[in-house]
Amino acid sequence: MLLNFYDPPPTLLASGSKEGVDLGGSKLILSMDDSRNLFSQGNIFTEMSWGEFYKEKGLEDQIHSFTTKKYESVNEIPELLIDIIIKSINQIIKKRQLFYGIIDLEVDAFLNANTVIPGLKLDINVINKLMLAHKETRNRDLFPEIIRDIKKRKKIKVEFQGEKKNNLIFHGSKLEDLANQLRVVKGFATGIVCSSSEAANFYIMNDNIIFKENDNPEFYIDKKNIQTIELGIKRELLFPISWFRIDIGIRALETLQLWNEIKKNDKLINILAEYDHYILNLVFKKFEKLASSEKIGVNLVDDFYQMTPQERRQALRDMAHAIRILNKYYKETDKS
Repeated sequence: MLLNFYDPPPTLLASGSKEGVDLGGSKLILSMDDSRNLFSQGNIFTEMSWGEFYKEKGLEDQIHSFTTKKYESVNEIPELLIDIIIKSINQIIKKRQLFYGIIDLEVDAFLNANTVIPGLKLDINVINKLMLAHKETRNRDLFPEIIRDIKKRKKIKVEFQGEKKNNLIFHGSKLEDLANQLRVVKGFATGIVCSSSEAANFYIMNDNIIFKENDNPEFYIDKKNIQTIELGIKRELLFPISWFRIDIGIRALETLQLWNEIKKNDKLINILAEYDHYILNLVFKKFEKLASSEKIGVNLVDDFYQMTPQERRQALRDMAHAIRILNKYYKETDKS
């Protein structure tokens, strides 16, 4: 399923040549609309440099010098980080979108024999193949141009690949359907971004994403995805670009290195409460539509905000259970 990614960071457009390579990283807050398109909302960190290779024979794969192309960061400044989070969530609510998560992209031109993304471990043979593929791509200038301009907004096409890709795509045709799933999800997915003639392909290598508190995901490596990448590289259809990690849902904020320092900030607490209210209203909207069609008399919103936190959690669990039952009923009714 091809999705649009608006205002993509330069790390997704990294390339190289015989003379040098793009190197760096980005950390961004992402939002999602009701069509599941992704949007860059808040830049936490972006640093991109051009690494120039030595020209001497035998040293062609070693970096001689670096030239900074872009540097922006609030990653270590609490006040600025809080500002970015608040502005991002305000925009998400204003545009009727959802807080999708936080994405980390690391571009090392696969010059390193290790992955640079926390939570991902790949066999050294796989990494060696990526290193050779990136070198071949640079030497033959095979990087495709995947950026598009529409209505002055830059976007690229992206696609998630892998056995667990539905953990990142979600299901539903309306914002409230997606909100109900994103409200409870937590965890992260890691992998490799490969560009093709049509899209930036996010090949998921592993994830620990859960939708229930008592779920216990096991570590795995998607071997079929590795085989797909190797075959695509061999046929010159895929070109390795970067490593990625996506921490999903609003709880992705808890992975920020300054989270313990900023989490008690009054302004941050207020905006998170506002976002929580926004999401709950969407969930109520979904439930009330299903309930009213069954002629169940409910007035949820007023009652809900009179509950204790424990009562709210139980009410939401009950609602989720009711939604599953009603959805199942409609599916069975449609079949009959």
